[in-house]
Amino acid sequence: MSASNGLHGFRFGQFTLNVSSGALLRGEAELKLRPKSYEVLRYLVENRGRLITKHELLDAIWGNAIVTDASITQCLVDIRRALDDHEQKIVRTVSRRGYIFDVAVDELREQTFGSEPAESGDERFRALDGAGPRQERRAGDKARDRNQKGVPGRARWGLIVTFGAAVVLAAAILWRQSSTPDLSRASGIAVLPLVNASGDPEQQFFADGVSENLIEALSKFEGLHVIGRISSFQFRDSRDGSGAIGARLGVAYLVSGSVQRAGDTVRIRTELVSTADGRTMWTGRYDRPYKDLFALQDEITMAISNALHVKLLSTQQASIQDDRPPSGSIDAYNAYLQGLKLWHELDFPGAAEYMTRAVQLDPGYAVAWAHLSGSWSTVAAFWNESPAVVREHMHKARLAADKALQLAPGLGPAHAANAFLQFYSFDHRGALVECHRALQLAPRDSMVLNGCGYTLAGIGRLGEAIQLRERLLSIEPLYPVNYFHYAKLLAATGRLDEAEKYLRTSEELSGPHPLDHLKLAALRDDANAALEIARQASPHDRVYMTLAAQIGPDREMADKWLDDMLADTTWVEQMRGSDGNDNRYKVAQIYALRGDAGHALEWLERAVAGNPSRALFLLDDPFLLRFRDDPQFIAFCRKLGLPPPSESEALSIDQIRTAALGKTAGKDMKKVRGLALQH
Repeated sequence: MSASNGLHGFRFGQFTLNVSSGALLRGEAELKLRPKSYEVLRYLVENRGRLITKHELLDAIWGNAIVTDASITQCLVDIRRALDDHEQKIVRTVSRRGYIFDVAVDELREQTFGSEPAESGDERFRALDGAGPRQERRAGDKARDRNQKGVPGRARWGLIVTFGAAVVLAAAILWRQSSTPDLSRASGIAVLPLVNASGDPEQQFFADGVSENLIEALSKFEGLHVIGRISSFQFRDSRDGSGAIGARLGVAYLVSGSVQRAGDTVRIRTELVSTADGRTMWTGRYDRPYKDLFALQDEITMAISNALHVKLLSTQQASIQDDRPPSGSIDAYNAYLQGLKLWHELDFPGAAEYMTRAVQLDPGYAVAWAHLSGSWSTVAAFWNESPAVVREHMHKARLAADKALQLAPGLGPAHAANAFLQFYSFDHRGALVECHRALQLAPRDSMVLNGCGYTLAGIGRLGEAIQLRERLLSIEPLYPVNYFHYAKLLAATGRLDEAEKYLRTSEELSGPHPLDHLKLAALRDDANAALEIARQASPHDRVYMTLAAQIGPDREMADKWLDDMLADTTWVEQMRGSDGNDNRYKVAQIYALRGDAGHALEWLERAVAGNPSRALFLLDDPFLLRFRDDPQFIAFCRKLGLPPPSESEALSIDQIRTAALGKTAGKDMKKVRGLALQH
């Protein structure tokens, strides 16, 4: 359907989707949507009432571009936020199948809509996707005519601190002149993903690499709070202005721009903007030979050091290792960037392939060896491979970690990779030592914080794991995975109200987690809430009603749901893929909820058969920790190589319920005392 057929828009409830102007309206007010989010909404509206699969959406909206399901998820978060559709009554998710736009829609064919709003001073923050050199020059000319109002932005890693350092240097000169921005305050700075101005999707990794490298370069300055890649990159294609973006990220300044590589030349356009008033504080334009990339980086880094040493750069930061190949091979660097892109997309086998290419081109490339180790060990632990293949992957991971540490003993990511390897091999003391060393060397590295957060939780050190998650919250304020695991840790230590709060924050960013809300209800011993959650969850996944039924007093219903679930042998044996869990582990949790240690251990044995890594996170599981003093459970943990369950800082479901009852009783007693005082 299109406007050319006389169709001007769609109306549903209080909303109007104007296809002529590309706007979503509530009454007369325009609601902000990213361009891709608008396209997804329009497609769903046009195909209302029928199931739209993820594959169909990806093909219809992104075509041949290589994107992950996370792109759809982020668009749906935007759409539901704009429509206040938090309960999914408009855009309904059909678990494991797709989405349905599930409300009545009127087509508007005669109405005349108002014209689009004029371009604002923050228009540069809108996407420049597909903008070629001519478009970019026009944008730059318009910017200069508007008193340097600038070029928009985002792009990525391919060209190192060339650009990153250039931005900081120019900004540094500006700071030392006139009104110096207070970049040391907590509000800090964010680098938006620079636009890939080449128009070639194959160069996206390069553009993103430039952005990520700038983030990395800025984060090494003392007193400068820099937002991480995951949060900043959520504003790719964003139509929001600098003030709105700054408010969501909690920063005072934004860097944006574009990157284009043409033959032997790299062209970069950047600007520094104040989020308080949208004022462009500095713009930079660079054209450099691609072959001189690393030399330019050194030149600019030295200039930054000279210009900012007194205010920002500590004497200990000058020699910090970066991610450049020591041989200076740009081909090795590009392979590393492509591997890093796949790492962020959780394609660890693909990441391993490119990291292998990087170390073949430069055998001395320590950080590439570290990521190669982390890629193979993650595949070994969490992909459903045969024991022989798992051993092969772990062997490769061990060799890569040893090589990384041999080349760079002071490299934080190398120690983190070794920590993951030790953890997946059930050497928990070794994992603890290596995590502590990695965090000492790289205290602000998001990947180190995230990975060691998993590791420390897995060995029962929940206090430290919570601290790492909190540190990561300040660097990545929009990272849904971190909120999710932070909530999980809070729940395991009995902080249920806080856990629910952060779980909902994760849902706002990435979609619903009904099973985790159900588990929170179980920890509260709230059968009514559990059943209500289960009824609203997917009818295709038996675990919801089965788990919920175990909480209430109706034992006949609980037995029936469990028996019916176990009779579905296809479901029981179904793997969940790369997260390492399978449905047999869920059955063990359900038996633990019933207090049946024998059957819980029987199903745990079945879950870990052939791949013990499926039990890596037993020690932060409140359901199974109710057997922490059971001799059979202790022996099971010992056989796997886990520490004694008594050493875990996580609480059992019984301890959590008792503590919750104590708090409730305490509140009731305060009320009684208050009433007594009144009388």
